[in-house]
Amino acid sequence: MGALQDFWIVRELVLPALDVLLLSFLIYRGYQILVQTRAVQLVRGALFLGILYAVSIFLNLRTLQWLINLLAPSFVIGIAIIFQPELRKIFTRIGQGTWLHLNSGARPQQIDAVLLAAETLGFRRRGALIVFSRSVGQKNIIETGTALDSEVSSALLLSLFSHDTELHDGAVVIENGRIASAGCFLPLSEQMDVRRSFGTRHRAALGLAEESDAVVLVVSEESGAVSLAYDANLYYDLTTEQIRDQLTELLNLGPRPASPAAEEVAELAD
Repeated sequence: MGALQDFWIVRELVLPALDVLLLSFLIYRGYQILVQTRAVQLVRGALFLGILYAVSIFLNLRTLQWLINLLAPSFVIGIAIIFQPELRKIFTRIGQGTWLHLNSGARPQQIDAVLLAAETLGFRRRGALIVFSRSVGQKNIIETGTALDSEVSSALLLSLFSHDTELHDGAVVIENGRIASAGCFLPLSEQMDVRRSFGTRHRAALGLAEESDAVVLVVSEESGAVSLAYDANLYYDLTTEQIRDQLTELLNLGPRPASPAAEEVAELAD
Protein backbone atom coordinates (compact mmCIF):
# COMPACT_ATOMS: atom_id res chain seq x y z
CA MET A 1 0.00 0.00 0.00
CA GLY A 2 2.88 2.32 0.76
CA ALA A 3 4.24 1.73 -2.73
CA LEU A 4 0.91 2.73 -4.27
CA GLN A 5 0.91 5.99 -2.34
CA ASP A 6 4.24 6.88 -3.94
CA PHE A 7 2.35 7.48 -7.19
CA TRP A 8 1.07 11.05 -7.38
CA ILE A 9 -2.17 10.14 -9.17
CA VAL A 10 -3.05 7.53 -6.52
CA ARG A 11 -2.18 9.79 -3.60
CA GLU A 12 -3.77 12.98 -4.92
CA LEU A 13 -6.73 11.70 -6.97
CA VAL A 14 -7.68 8.05 -6.46
CA LEU A 15 -7.53 7.85 -2.66
CA PRO A 16 -9.39 11.16 -2.01
CA ALA A 17 -12.06 10.17 -4.53
CA LEU A 18 -12.42 6.73 -2.91
CA ASP A 19 -12.64 8.38 0.51
CA VAL A 20 -15.45 10.70 -0.63
CA LEU A 21 -17.36 7.89 -2.38
CA LEU A 22 -17.25 5.59 0.65
CA LEU A 23 -18.31 8.38 2.99
CA SER A 24 -21.15 9.38 0.65
CA PHE A 25 -22.34 5.75 0.45
CA LEU A 26 -22.33 5.40 4.24
CA ILE A 27 -24.25 8.64 4.70
CA TYR A 28 -26.77 7.65 2.02
CA ARG A 29 -27.39 4.17 3.45
CA GLY A 30 -27.55 5.56 6.98
CA TYR A 31 -30.20 8.07 5.89
CA GLN A 32 -32.22 5.30 4.21
CA ILE A 33 -32.25 3.37 7.48
CA LEU A 34 -33.31 6.46 9.40
CA VAL A 35 -36.24 7.33 7.15
CA GLN A 36 -37.65 3.84 7.64
CA THR A 37 -38.20 4.59 11.33
CA ARG A 38 -39.21 7.52 13.50
CA ALA A 39 -35.51 8.09 14.19
CA VAL A 40 -35.43 10.58 11.32
CA GLN A 41 -37.30 12.94 13.66
CA LEU A 42 -34.44 12.51 16.10
CA VAL A 43 -31.91 13.60 13.49
CA ARG A 44 -33.94 16.67 12.60
CA GLY A 45 -34.21 17.65 16.26
CA ALA A 46 -30.49 17.15 16.80
CA LEU A 47 -29.66 19.26 13.73
CA PHE A 48 -31.96 22.02 14.96
CA LEU A 49 -30.31 22.07 18.38
CA GLY A 50 -26.86 22.01 16.75
CA ILE A 51 -27.73 25.01 14.58
CA LEU A 52 -29.23 26.80 17.57
CA TYR A 53 -26.08 26.15 19.63
CA ALA A 54 -23.83 27.41 16.81
CA VAL A 55 -25.90 30.59 16.56
CA SER A 56 -25.65 31.12 20.32
CA ILE A 57 -21.85 30.81 20.14
CA PHE A 58 -21.59 33.09 17.09
CA LEU A 59 -23.77 35.79 18.69
CA ASN A 60 -22.36 35.16 22.17
CA LEU A 61 -25.78 34.41 23.70
CA ARG A 62 -24.60 33.21 27.09
CA THR A 63 -28.02 32.45 28.56
CA LEU A 64 -28.97 30.26 25.59
CA GLN A 65 -25.62 28.45 25.73
CA TRP A 66 -26.12 27.79 29.45
CA LEU A 67 -29.63 26.43 28.85
CA ILE A 68 -28.54 24.09 26.02
CA ASN A 69 -25.56 22.82 28.05
CA LEU A 70 -27.91 22.19 30.96
CA LEU A 71 -30.47 20.26 28.90
CA ALA A 72 -28.04 18.32 26.67
CA PRO A 73 -27.47 15.35 29.08
CA SER A 74 -31.23 14.97 29.67
CA PHE A 75 -31.81 15.21 25.93
CA VAL A 76 -29.42 12.31 25.25
CA ILE A 77 -31.02 10.13 27.94
CA GLY A 78 -34.50 10.96 26.64
CA ILE A 79 -33.47 9.95 23.13
CA ALA A 80 -32.24 6.56 24.35
CA ILE A 81 -35.55 5.92 26.14
CA ILE A 82 -38.09 7.29 23.64
CA PHE A 83 -36.42 5.93 20.51
CA GLN A 84 -35.28 2.61 21.97
CA PRO A 85 -37.27 0.45 19.45
CA GLU A 86 -36.00 2.49 16.48
CA LEU A 87 -32.40 2.41 17.68
CA ARG A 88 -32.65 -1.35 18.21
CA LYS A 89 -33.92 -1.82 14.64
CA ILE A 90 -31.11 0.33 13.25
CA PHE A 91 -28.36 -1.63 15.01
CA THR A 92 -30.05 -4.92 14.10
CA ARG A 93 -29.99 -4.03 10.40
CA ILE A 94 -26.35 -2.95 10.68
CA GLY A 95 -25.48 -6.24 12.37
CA GLN A 96 -27.31 -8.24 9.70
CA GLY A 97 -25.46 -6.39 6.95
CA THR A 98 -28.68 -5.72 4.99
CA TRP A 99 -28.02 -1.98 5.03
CA LEU A 100 -25.10 -2.49 2.63
CA HIS A 101 -27.34 -3.91 -0.08
CA LEU A 102 -28.59 -1.51 -2.73
CA ASN A 103 -32.37 -1.29 -2.95
CA SER A 104 -34.20 -2.03 -6.19
CA GLY A 105 -37.60 -0.44 -6.65
CA ALA A 106 -40.67 -1.73 -8.42
CA ARG A 107 -40.27 -2.56 -12.10
CA PRO A 108 -42.78 -1.78 -14.88
CA GLN A 109 -43.68 -5.45 -15.39
CA GLN A 110 -44.53 -5.70 -11.69
CA ILE A 111 -46.97 -2.82 -12.06
CA ASP A 112 -48.58 -4.77 -14.90
CA ALA A 113 -48.90 -7.79 -12.61
CA VAL A 114 -50.52 -5.70 -9.85
CA LEU A 115 -52.94 -4.03 -12.25
CA LEU A 116 -53.90 -7.37 -13.78
CA ALA A 117 -54.62 -8.78 -10.33
CA ALA A 118 -56.55 -5.64 -9.30
CA GLU A 119 -58.69 -5.77 -12.43
CA THR A 120 -59.45 -9.44 -11.86
CA LEU A 121 -60.25 -8.92 -8.17
CA GLY A 122 -62.55 -6.03 -9.04
CA PHE A 123 -64.36 -8.21 -11.57
CA ARG A 124 -64.81 -10.90 -8.91
CA ARG A 125 -65.85 -8.34 -6.23
CA ARG A 126 -63.00 -9.25 -3.92
CA GLY A 127 -61.44 -6.53 -1.83
CA ALA A 128 -57.70 -5.86 -1.77
CA LEU A 129 -55.13 -3.50 -0.27
CA ILE A 130 -51.71 -3.23 -1.93
CA VAL A 131 -49.08 -0.86 -0.52
CA PHE A 132 -46.18 0.46 -2.61
CA SER A 133 -43.38 1.66 -0.36
CA ARG A 134 -41.45 4.70 -1.56
CA SER A 135 -38.69 6.69 0.19
CA VAL A 136 -40.12 6.11 3.66
CA GLY A 137 -39.89 2.41 4.52
CA GLN A 138 -42.81 0.51 6.00
CA LYS A 139 -40.98 -1.71 8.50
CA ASN A 140 -43.53 -1.11 11.26
CA ILE A 141 -46.38 -2.07 8.91
CA ILE A 142 -44.54 -5.08 7.46
CA GLU A 143 -43.95 -6.52 10.93
CA THR A 144 -47.71 -6.66 11.59
CA GLY A 145 -48.21 -9.21 8.80
CA THR A 146 -46.73 -12.47 7.57
CA ALA A 147 -43.29 -12.13 5.98
CA LEU A 148 -43.08 -13.45 2.41
CA ASP A 149 -40.18 -11.87 0.47
CA SER A 150 -41.68 -13.12 -2.81
CA GLU A 151 -41.65 -12.04 -6.42
CA VAL A 152 -44.56 -9.86 -7.50
CA SER A 153 -46.99 -11.86 -9.64
CA SER A 154 -50.68 -11.70 -10.47
CA ALA A 155 -51.22 -15.34 -9.47
CA LEU A 156 -49.75 -14.80 -6.00
CA LEU A 157 -51.77 -11.63 -5.39
CA LEU A 158 -54.98 -13.36 -6.48
CA SER A 159 -54.20 -16.23 -4.15
CA LEU A 160 -53.45 -13.93 -1.19
CA PHE A 161 -56.75 -12.07 -1.57
CA SER A 162 -58.88 -15.18 -2.01
CA HIS A 163 -61.61 -15.58 0.61
CA ASP A 164 -60.30 -18.97 1.70
CA THR A 165 -56.97 -17.56 2.95
CA GLU A 166 -56.26 -16.03 6.35
CA LEU A 167 -54.41 -13.08 4.79
CA HIS A 168 -57.14 -11.69 2.52
CA ASP A 169 -58.38 -9.06 5.02
CA GLY A 170 -54.96 -7.45 5.47
CA ALA A 171 -52.70 -5.46 3.15
CA VAL A 172 -49.88 -6.65 0.93
CA VAL A 173 -46.75 -4.51 1.13
CA ILE A 174 -44.44 -4.25 -1.89
CA GLU A 175 -41.01 -2.92 -0.93
CA ASN A 176 -37.76 -2.96 -2.91
CA GLY A 177 -39.55 -4.61 -5.83
CA ARG A 178 -40.75 -7.65 -3.85
CA ILE A 179 -43.79 -8.63 -1.81
CA ALA A 180 -42.38 -8.12 1.66
CA SER A 181 -45.41 -9.13 3.72
CA ALA A 182 -49.12 -9.96 3.55
CA GLY A 183 -51.99 -9.66 6.00
CA CYS A 184 -50.64 -6.37 7.33
CA PHE A 185 -52.64 -3.92 9.45
CA LEU A 186 -52.82 -0.29 8.35
CA PRO A 187 -53.74 2.73 10.50
CA LEU A 188 -57.23 4.10 9.91
CA SER A 189 -57.73 7.66 8.72
CA GLU A 190 -58.80 10.20 11.32
CA GLN A 191 -60.33 12.57 8.77
CA MET A 192 -63.89 13.52 9.70
CA ASP A 193 -65.03 14.33 6.15
CA VAL A 194 -64.36 10.90 4.65
CA ARG A 195 -67.26 9.66 2.51
CA ARG A 196 -69.55 7.46 4.59
CA SER A 197 -69.79 4.89 1.82
CA PHE A 198 -66.08 4.13 2.19
CA GLY A 199 -65.37 0.96 4.11
CA THR A 200 -62.49 -0.04 6.32
CA ARG A 201 -60.15 -0.73 3.40
CA HIS A 202 -60.49 2.79 2.01
CA ARG A 203 -60.06 4.34 5.46
CA ALA A 204 -56.98 2.20 6.05
CA ALA A 205 -55.47 3.18 2.70
CA LEU A 206 -56.10 6.85 3.41
CA GLY A 207 -54.71 6.46 6.94
CA LEU A 208 -51.36 5.15 5.69
CA ALA A 209 -51.26 7.83 2.97
CA GLU A 210 -51.65 10.43 5.72
CA GLU A 211 -48.77 9.05 7.79
CA SER A 212 -46.22 8.22 5.07
CA ASP A 213 -45.39 8.74 1.40
CA ALA A 214 -46.62 5.27 0.45
CA VAL A 215 -48.98 4.70 -2.49
CA VAL A 216 -51.88 2.39 -1.65
CA LEU A 217 -54.04 0.62 -4.23
CA VAL A 218 -57.54 -0.32 -3.04
CA VAL A 219 -60.05 -2.67 -4.62
CA SER A 220 -63.59 -2.28 -3.31
CA GLU A 221 -65.35 -5.49 -2.35
CA GLU A 222 -68.78 -3.89 -2.79
CA SER A 223 -68.41 -2.15 -6.15
CA GLY A 224 -65.19 -3.56 -7.59
CA ALA A 225 -63.86 0.00 -8.06
CA VAL A 226 -60.07 0.39 -8.00
CA SER A 227 -58.69 3.48 -6.26
CA LEU A 228 -55.37 5.01 -5.25
CA ALA A 229 -54.44 6.74 -2.01
CA TYR A 230 -51.32 8.91 -1.67
CA ASP A 231 -50.27 12.24 -0.20
CA ALA A 232 -53.21 12.15 2.26
CA ASN A 233 -55.75 11.96 -0.59
CA LEU A 234 -57.93 9.18 -1.98
CA TYR A 235 -58.66 9.04 -5.70
CA TYR A 236 -61.71 6.83 -6.12
CA ASP A 237 -62.76 4.59 -9.01
CA LEU A 238 -59.91 5.17 -11.47
CA THR A 239 -59.49 3.39 -14.78
CA THR A 240 -56.65 0.95 -15.33
CA GLU A 241 -54.86 3.42 -17.59
CA GLN A 242 -55.19 6.22 -15.03
CA ILE A 243 -53.74 4.00 -12.31
CA ARG A 244 -50.93 2.85 -14.58
CA ASP A 245 -50.00 6.44 -15.45
CA GLN A 246 -50.10 7.58 -11.82
CA LEU A 247 -48.08 4.63 -10.54
CA THR A 248 -45.51 5.12 -13.29
CA GLU A 249 -45.09 8.74 -12.24
CA LEU A 250 -45.25 8.24 -8.47
CA LEU A 251 -42.82 5.30 -8.44
CA ASN A 252 -40.45 6.92 -10.97
CA LEU A 253 -40.66 4.05 -13.44
CA GLY A 254 -39.93 6.10 -16.55
CA PRO A 255 -41.71 5.36 -19.84
CA ARG A 256 -44.92 3.40 -19.55
CA PRO A 257 -44.56 -0.27 -20.49
CA ALA A 258 -46.84 -2.20 -22.78
CA SER A 259 -50.07 -3.49 -21.28
CA PRO A 260 -50.50 -7.20 -20.48
CA ALA A 261 -51.90 -9.41 -23.20
CA ALA A 262 -55.66 -9.60 -23.39
CA GLU A 263 -55.50 -13.39 -23.37
CA GLU A 264 -53.84 -13.38 -19.93
CA VAL A 265 -56.50 -11.02 -18.56
CA ALA A 266 -59.29 -13.25 -19.82
CA GLU A 267 -57.62 -16.37 -18.44
CA LEU A 268 -57.29 -14.96 -14.92
CA ALA A 269 -60.80 -13.51 -14.95
CA ASP A 270 -62.36 -16.92 -15.64
